[in-house]
Amino acid sequence: MFSKAFLTAISLALIISASPVINKPGIRIPIRKRTSLTLPDGTLDRDEAVRQTIKTANKHRQNLINLVQNGGTLPDGASIPTLARRVPPALSKRQMEPLIFQDKGLASGSIAIGTPHQPFTIDFDTGSSDLWVANIACNDYACEGKDLYDPLQSRTSVSQPGTFSTEYGGGSPVSGPIYSDTVKIGGVTVTNQTFSAVTSLSSQFEGSPQDGILGLAYPAISNLNASTFFENAYQQGVVAQNDFAFKLTTGYSSLYLGGTDELLYKGEIERHPVSPDKGFWWITNGSVQVNGKSVQVNSETSPLTPTFDTIIDTGTKFMYGPPSEVDTFYKQVPNAYPLGTEDGFYAFPCHAVPDVSFSWGGKEWNVSQDTFNLGLANKDGSGGCIGALQGKDLGFGPGVWLLGDAFLQDVYSVFSFSDNTVGFAELSLGFDVSCW
Repeated sequence: MFSKAFLTAISLALIISASPVINKPGIRIPIRKRTSLTLPDGTLDRDEAVRQTIKTANKHRQNLINLVQNGGTLPDGASIPTLARRVPPALSKRQMEPLIFQDKGLASGSIAIGTPHQPFTIDFDTGSSDLWVANIACNDYACEGKDLYDPLQSRTSVSQPGTFSTEYGGGSPVSGPIYSDTVKIGGVTVTNQTFSAVTSLSSQFEGSPQDGILGLAYPAISNLNASTFFENAYQQGVVAQNDFAFKLTTGYSSLYLGGTDELLYKGEIERHPVSPDKGFWWITNGSVQVNGKSVQVNSETSPLTPTFDTIIDTGTKFMYGPPSEVDTFYKQVPNAYPLGTEDGFYAFPCHAVPDVSFSWGGKEWNVSQDTFNLGLANKDGSGGCIGALQGKDLGFGPGVWLLGDAFLQDVYSVFSFSDNTVGFAELSLGFDVSCW
């Protein structure tokens, strides 16, 4: 668990003082250790889980809105859902002390903006396409304790026309003016990067150590309608390959800019095509296996198409699918049952955590039992354990699932703009990134 002061100190050290570890042609960027949503008593932190689900639902709602506003069309079966506004009871009352959230499980790291550098801690998110951080002019409670961008303190800051605005729930948008400035991650420096320094920040970010988000999806879903940091890095020639990759384990993790880090995976990378016009890292021909048996989860919605589509999202903690399809999945898990229709969680006997894997026509990629088991449903264990797959309508339509950290922490994931693919490889166990 990291304090904001600790993260800021590490940010300065990583950005300014330390030289990045460079394995040509790419650069390895350390990412914060990912933590569990399991509380000390063994139960799942349901309030935090619900908060993250609300943020995920509203993030992708905004992505679909952005897609249409940028001239694209909604994928078949997709629709823009209503804004998710449910607030967990424990979060709905402002206490005398500030609420402390951890944004557990997200891929957070250090960047710098401006000249001279202004350090920030952000989430690296393949499920969105914009860069935003908090603004020194932000007076919202959620901005307290965050590192704030001051355009007057940067010689390279340029104000741009327009306003950025996106919804995460919590009663207010994340919005503010637009700028361009120099942005640095490790040894990768991009000039004239478009971003927003937000003056309004949703209460969903109260107490979070993150100062903003750096999107790594396609510009088709950008609210700023601008190229991402990584696209600009390649176009400006500061990375040699138009690919980036993640190791997102429960220990130390990393983002690799400009290729793949061969120390962190073994064997071949299994690649699957995506369509840039959809905006997402969206791959087709997916299937899921439970205890070694393939499950046709969409037999009612798409009886002639036994496979389903998947969106790969590093900015999401859990895995999600349409409620009816997830229900079909859990019917293959002995004695599993829904915990309630609103949140989409299911529980199963703790002594019989299912073996779960996903496939896209090649290798079966396992989700470890430790990853799939989020924790106890109640303190005495009588309610079983909660699964990392939720039934949730995110607006993508039938036959489309969203796979986040619960899937990604067991694979090495590669995102390629050069050939428009998402790839997976087995993690190498012979290299300890904690030795950096």
